[in-house]
Amino acid sequence: MTTKHEDLLRQLAPQVLGVLVRKYAQFDACEDAVQEALLAASVQWNEVPDNPKAWLITVASRRLTDQWRSEQARRKRETLAVTQEPSTPSETQDQDDTLKLLFLCCHPDLSPSSQVALTLRAVGGLTTGQIATAFMVPEPTMGQRISRAKQKIKDIPEPEWTERLPVVLHVLYLIFNEGYTASSGPDLQSVELTSEAIRLTRTVHALTNDGEVAGLLALMLLTDARRKARTGPDGELIPLAEQDRELWNQQEIAEGTKLIDDAMAQHPIGPYQLQAAIAALHDEAKSPEDTDWPQILVLYKILSRMQPNPMVTLNHAIALSMVDGPDEALAMLATLDGDTRLSKHHRLDAVKAHLNEMAGDLDAAHAAYLRAAKRTSSIPEQRYLSAKAANCLSKSAVLKGSSNQNK
Repeated sequence: MTTKHEDLLRQLAPQVLGVLVRKYAQFDACEDAVQEALLAASVQWNEVPDNPKAWLITVASRRLTDQWRSEQARRKRETLAVTQEPSTPSETQDQDDTLKLLFLCCHPDLSPSSQVALTLRAVGGLTTGQIATAFMVPEPTMGQRISRAKQKIKDIPEPEWTERLPVVLHVLYLIFNEGYTASSGPDLQSVELTSEAIRLTRTVHALTNDGEVAGLLALMLLTDARRKARTGPDGELIPLAEQDRELWNQQEIAEGTKLIDDAMAQHPIGPYQLQAAIAALHDEAKSPEDTDWPQILVLYKILSRMQPNPMVTLNHAIALSMVDGPDEALAMLATLDGDTRLSKHHRLDAVKAHLNEMAGDLDAAHAAYLRAAKRTSSIPEQRYLSAKAANCLSKSAVLKGSSNQNK
């Protein structure tokens, strides 16, 4: 089977699964039947059929019918399955159930980690092994998590879709963030996860007219545009201010900028749109010195009122330091010291270290960098933070030596 065929099957898989779930409401069995249909296609297709989606639905529906016929203890369900004929080509062409499938995978009864895993499996088409590798857990563990999630979810009526859209966007946001900065492991980023998050968000954007969907897609594109410049030859982390901006993807920047401009002009402003607008200001700057920090600070003030949370405060503090200095920013971070949501997160110590370094308190910066390095499971982040700590210690020693000589 050619790569072109594989790409087509991956694109059609969630659509076929959505159709079967709509007809039969048995997610677990339907997902197994779709996998069998995909396997049959990979073996039988020398050329793509005239209507490949209908072909897959027909084969998967027959697999379900055969399975239910063999289960003598479930005669009622068997009768229902037998009496429902597979969808005709015209039916399958007219409706795309991908969005509904996404909403099913983001069922409120599932934990966020299960929502992410099931979305990647059922809608993204990733194998259990690929998902397990991305999240640094054993494949049997991830398999059990996905299996339990499939057994929990049920069908939902269409009126509830819009209510679940924020959850869908949050799951896609989590997938992208895990890909952009892996929470653990030897690599800073996973291109597979960021690409899948962008692809799925494009799907939602194509099926909805929502400003926050456009904002999230814009945010992903504007952030992903910097991917090639974020690591050096040996995979080391390169911070934004030190990146080679010639490596930034101008096509993604142009697309993301247009998306956010159109969204903010046509829809009520939301948190994802504000984050995308901030990302656009970073991407438009030709150098770190050209960054419009006052405008970024204004946007963070609005975002802090609209969606207050510790991570927003951390980024707000960085913007504040670039406009009003590190002392004001450190005072803002002091409000987070008792926040249990950040008690074990390395980002708070990393930002404190950066601000203390800006303020000239190298000893405090050194200690905070070390704490941050110990609290992250990402090897590139550990190395970067440890190097920053060593640099602060070295500079502090030089300054103290010079001071002693002058006495």
